[in-house]
Amino acid sequence: MQIFYPFSIQTHPNEFPGSDPDDCPRDIKKEHMVRALLRKCNNALHPDLYGHYREAKFTQTKHHWWWKANRVFDQLEVTKYHTGMVVFLEEDHYVAEDFLHILELMFRKSQELCPKCNILSLGTYLKTFNYYTYNKKVEVTPWVSSKHNMGMAFNRTTWYEVVRCARHFCEYDDYNWDWSLQHVSQQCLKEKLHVMVVKGPRVFHIGECGVHHKKSNCLSNEVISKVQQVLKVARSSQQLFPRSLSLTQTSVIKKTNLRKGNGGWGDQRDHMLCLNITFVGR
Repeated sequence: MQIFYPFSIQTHPNEFPGSDPDDCPRDIKKEHMVRALLRKCNNALHPDLYGHYREAKFTQTKHHWWWKANRVFDQLEVTKYHTGMVVFLEEDHYVAEDFLHILELMFRKSQELCPKCNILSLGTYLKTFNYYTYNKKVEVTPWVSSKHNMGMAFNRTTWYEVVRCARHFCEYDDYNWDWSLQHVSQQCLKEKLHVMVVKGPRVFHIGECGVHHKKSNCLSNEVISKVQQVLKVARSSQQLFPRSLSLTQTSVIKKTNLRKGNGGWGDQRDHMLCLNITFVGR
């Protein structure tokens, strides 16, 4: 089923949540905020923590992820009785043919190997992949937004814990959904997010360009070819579709310090839209 985000900048090009002509320009300097107040531009009183005003193309990323999760867990008739896992994949993710098989194994073994794990992750940002050593191994670690946000899956129980912290997610001054989820984990959840992650990835990132990365050559063919070759070797050596999983030594992660957000999320209209998304009925 395709679902369509109703608040996109494509359908609202000249009004919020797109770019309203009366919005404050991003880079009015703090010393020029008086100018913003005199202009009476939208949300002049609420720049982000770096003194910048909203950019619709960036705020949309967090709104879209939050809307998607709310929509699937709480607002679709077809999924309202689903109690299993929901996997989050993006358009520049490439999956191995056994990714659902691995997810099912992880789900079955999670209570035994890691009762406190509330997220499963099928991806990694590693550049090399050793399937001979790690084809059926998983590790357990606290969830870190920059490491475990690819091919992640969780169920309704985890979602209900997160959505209870909607205000922490929606008012945190960061336009990234994963950083905001990290903030929720650190500041609101009773049990912080812990992840079981596969050592031999089943989801690969093939996008060379995106919100955070701009390169002269944005073609994904080279990366796709590399991934396909890796999977071809794993397939020929029967490293895919393992019958069982085993836990490697758990990574020791230094205590993650609370960090300031990346900004881009000071506009109170964004806070309200984000919070209202949780109240949309079927």
